[in-house]
Amino acid sequence: MHAGFWLERWEQGQIGFHRDSAHPALLRYYSQLGAQPGEQVFVPLCGKSHDLEWLAMQGLELVGVELSERATRDFFNGQGLEYRESSRPPFVLRESDAIHLYTGDYFALEPGLLEGCRLVYDRAALIALPAKMRQDYVHQLTRLFPGPLCLLLITMEYHQAQMQGPPFAVLEDEVRALFEPHCQVTRLQQTDILDEEPRFRDKGLTKLAESVYLIRA
Repeated sequence: MHAGFWLERWEQGQIGFHRDSAHPALLRYYSQLGAQPGEQVFVPLCGKSHDLEWLAMQGLELVGVELSERATRDFFNGQGLEYRESSRPPFVLRESDAIHLYTGDYFALEPGLLEGCRLVYDRAALIALPAKMRQDYVHQLTRLFPGPLCLLLITMEYHQAQMQGPPFAVLEDEVRALFEPHCQVTRLQQTDILDEEPRFRDKGLTKLAESVYLIRA
């Protein structure tokens, strides 16, 4: 998707993907990351997710990247947090205590920014990208994490012909094709969520599942 697409959606408040609380799959499977207090966790395309707040409450240091300036401002303002703002070309960095949000293009990140980090949480990044961009997304991720990696990934599965994304359908075969053989891919859960997401039924979906993966390198 072009940057303008997402920026326009944020400006117009078309953010149906935003949840009012931390994602249940994060709460259920967080322990699978084996995170230690004080460790960094990277959250790509983080928006203003409440997952950030929840992860910080576990004693982790958050590094997020988000294209929309409005989203990163709204996160801190919504949490009532004072924050510092600085220029880190080509990014603007907004940070408070252990939360550091870079406003800019995920694909412009350089590996040194995440040196020593091994944890990644992706709830809304891979499924936000059309098929032709998903390989580039994974290539950038492996570039940013040349060493150990532990990724908690959440995807959605449906008949792509029934609805135009985003969010896009990313099936298990594609997840494995993207990450194997360089990573070990374990699917932790697959759940039918169509009844919980009537807005997608209204768009014509007859099936909708959510899958959770643990990916290690």
